[in-house]
Amino acid sequence: MVINQQIYHVKGLQYIIRSAATSDADELSHLRVQLDGETENLDREPGEGYMDKAEFEELIQRDAESERNLFLVTVVHSRIIGYSRCEGNELKRFSHKVEFGVCVAKEFWGYGIGKGLLQQSILWADGAGMKKMTLNVLETNKKAIGLYEKFGFEVEGILKDDKLLSDGKYYNTVVMGRFA
Repeated sequence: MVINQQIYHVKGLQYIIRSAATSDADELSHLRVQLDGETENLDREPGEGYMDKAEFEELIQRDAESERNLFLVTVVHSRIIGYSRCEGNELKRFSHKVEFGVCVAKEFWGYGIGKGLLQQSILWADGAGMKKMTLNVLETNKKAIGLYEKFGFEVEGILKDDKLLSDGKYYNTVVMGRFA
């Protein structure tokens, strides 16, 4: 699915949230590796699950054509600095829900970019008739958990010792859902 772009002004920074375009593919490929290296809140180590330009082009095209998927990017001064996806399921028993994921370059944390991506995704999901949005978040990411709760997400469960981080310890994943 494709949405109309939105312009935000937060703390002196202007950014645009818009649907991803296939012309973004190369930049997204590089950005994903960068973002994976900036935080352990995401699932991958830098370079793991690498997607090249062609794979991103295919994903963006598929999402644009799907009524159940939404791929958004955030742009600052013509540079993509974050993105989010909502991915639905074609199986009839799961066709009422989408899974949300988001990542933003660390230098742009604190400008409400994740919040804007979440807001746009919720507006789209509600408008598309989705009854449920789900997401997974690392238990230590309290700021994100608080944001999700403000937007109506509730904890549905805990995946115990789900993620091994660089300190050699296992951490829980919080499973959250929002119902329309």
